[in-house]
Amino acid sequence: MLSYLETGNRRIAYHKTEGQGVGIVFLGGFKSDMEGTKAIHLQEWAQASGRPFLRFDYTGHGQSSGEFVDGSIGDWARDAMDAITTLTEGPQVLVGSSMGGWISLLVCRAMPAKVHGLVGIAAAPDFTEDSMWASFDEAQRRMILKNGRLELPSEYSDEPYIITAKLIEEGRNQLVLRTPLPLPFPVRFLQGTADADVDQSVALRLLDHVSGEDVRLTLVKGADHRFSTPECLEMITDAIGQVSA
Repeated sequence: MLSYLETGNRRIAYHKTEGQGVGIVFLGGFKSDMEGTKAIHLQEWAQASGRPFLRFDYTGHGQSSGEFVDGSIGDWARDAMDAITTLTEGPQVLVGSSMGGWISLLVCRAMPAKVHGLVGIAAAPDFTEDSMWASFDEAQRRMILKNGRLELPSEYSDEPYIITAKLIEEGRNQLVLRTPLPLPFPVRFLQGTADADVDQSVALRLLDHVSGEDVRLTLVKGADHRFSTPECLEMITDAIGQVSA
């Protein structure tokens, strides 16, 4: 059942299912929502397994309040932390897809006691700086600084991605690959070699950067950024099982 978490002037839409054992929280990607293939599949899997499960929309996404162009990485990380703190009990397994992988790492850094394990799917840490800003040419950089926004085509939607100066500038306050990042719990990163949005070099850099006693990266030949084939979905649930023990 669709519910809402009211926090300050924000209204975060979520679906929560009850269960026993370690809970699972799904954190979606940039401009995606909680109705995607992976989120729904994991909820159904969790229900069948009797596990608690939470999926939610960041503000400016899906059915939550706010406009997408007004948001930033820090805003969406705050949404995630508020949802996890308020709507879950005990340490959780975080499952972060793409931008959700970055958000998950921010949660791990800010509140590690709430994390039992982490599964990153095509995790995209620091993408506003290392992927977006680094790839802009001088004309695009001047445009975003002058106009406060830049429109980019999206292969996932007829609507363009609107990249704001706020997204870029605030993202620099949320970078996780520039300072030590301990992950003192089981971690599984999953990455497709045919991912056109997050190169496998990002996954290798992340693996090299973090510290932890049980951190593994699986490269899946031919898998794309969606990572939503039946085989990929099974790999995600297998990874959840590995970090839930």
